[in-house]
Amino acid sequence: MVHSTLMPGIIVIGAQWGDEGKGKVVDVFSAQADYVIRYQGGANAGHTLVVDGKKTVLHLVPSGVLHPNAVCVIGAGVVLDIEILSQEIEALQEAGLLKDPKQLLISDSATVLLTYHRELDQAREQGAGLEKIGTTGKGIGPAYEDRASRKAILFGDLFQSSTLKQKLMSSLKEKNFLLEKLYKRKPVDPESVFKSVEKIAEKLAPYRCRDTSLIVYKALKQNRKVLFEGAQGTLLDLLHGTYPYVTSSSTLSGSACIGTGIGPNMIDKVMGITKAYTTRVGSGPFPTELSDETGERLRSIGQEFGATTGRPRRCGWLDLVALKYALRTNGITSLALMKIDVLSGFKEIKVCTAYELDGQVIKDYPVSPGDLERTKPIYETLAGWSTDISVVKNIKDLPKQVQDYVQFIGKEMATPIDVISVGPGREQTLWLKPLF
Repeated sequence: MVHSTLMPGIIVIGAQWGDEGKGKVVDVFSAQADYVIRYQGGANAGHTLVVDGKKTVLHLVPSGVLHPNAVCVIGAGVVLDIEILSQEIEALQEAGLLKDPKQLLISDSATVLLTYHRELDQAREQGAGLEKIGTTGKGIGPAYEDRASRKAILFGDLFQSSTLKQKLMSSLKEKNFLLEKLYKRKPVDPESVFKSVEKIAEKLAPYRCRDTSLIVYKALKQNRKVLFEGAQGTLLDLLHGTYPYVTSSSTLSGSACIGTGIGPNMIDKVMGITKAYTTRVGSGPFPTELSDETGERLRSIGQEFGATTGRPRRCGWLDLVALKYALRTNGITSLALMKIDVLSGFKEIKVCTAYELDGQVIKDYPVSPGDLERTKPIYETLAGWSTDISVVKNIKDLPKQVQDYVQFIGKEMATPIDVISVGPGREQTLWLKPLF
C-alpha cells in the first residue's frame, strides 16, 4: 500500500468541455512544483496565462515554463507539432524565459505531427459540410491515427536521418492518395517535408530526452513535487466524452499515467478545474447552453473566445450533472472554481442539478448515443451579487451570495473546493487549502 504523503503526484484535469482555466491553475501551482508534465493532446490546447498584466498563450510547452525552478516534461502521449513547438520556444526565449535547455525535456516516444497531418485534417473538415465536428484543424486526429496504425514518426526518429526520409515517404503514400483523389488537393512533397524537418530537429535537439518516463518515476520516488497538466476537458474524452464531438485523445486523469508512463499508485491527488458557468467550443450537445442575451453577456464579460482558434465559445449555466460525471470518471479529489468574477452583476444565477430525459428526471449523466441531445436542464436558482470581487484577497471578504454559491456547489458535489479564481491574474487566486 502506498501512503499518500510518499507520492506527491498531482493531476490537474479539465472537468468540463475544455477552456476551464487549467493553464492559470498550473501556472500558479508551478511556483511550488519541481516538475510539470504534459501527457496528452497537442497544439489544439491553448493555455492562456496572465502574469503582471502580460498575456502568454502556450500550446505545447507546459505552463510551468514561467517558473525557472520547474522542469517541464512533454510525455509520450503528446502529439508534437514541431513547427509550433519551435516557434513557441523562440517566443519564450525572446521573453527571457527557458534560458536553460534542461528546463524542457521531450520524450523520444512522442508522436510527431507534420504539415501533412494539418492538410488532411482541414481537408476532411471542409469536406464534411453540415457534419463538421468542429476540430481545430491542427492535425491532431490524423497524427493520433498514425500512432494507432503504427505509421507514426516519433520524436526520436528526427535524429536518425538515415531512416527518417524512408519513414516520411511511407507515411505520406496514403495521405497523398487521400489528398489528391478524395479531397482534390495538391500532394505533399516528401523531400520538402524532410528538409524542413531536418532544420527544426536541429533546433529541438537540446530538449531531447530519451526516456521521460524514467525521469518522472525517479522524481516521484524522491518525493519531488510533480504536477500533471491535462489538455482539453473530460467531456471531450475520446471514449467517455460526447462522441463523435470529442478530441482524439483520452482527456481523463487515467491518461496522465498512460501518457507519461507511470503507475496509478504514484498519483496522490486529482484536482478538477471548472468554471463557475459552462462553455463549449465547436459542435455537439450542450444541455445548459444559453442562446440569448444572458449567454452573450457571459461570453462578453468572460472573454470567451478560443485561445487556439479565436472562435467564440458557446456559454451556459453551470451543469452539476456533467460535473458529477467528471468527478466520477477522473476520481477528482478537490475542485478549483474559476472565473466566478464573471457572474458579478447577475441578479440571479441558475445551476443545473438534474436533467429531464424522455419524461423522466435523471441525476446521472447519460452516455448512450443521442441521449444528451434530448435532455432538458432542471435548474435551481440562487441569488446573484453586484459587487466587483476581482480585488478580494480573502475568501471571508467575498459577499455572502458568492460564499453561498461556492458552498452550494461543494455540497452538491460532496467534494472540497480548494481554490477560487476571481480574475485572470496570478494574484487573483484565493486558496482555501494548500496544494502540496
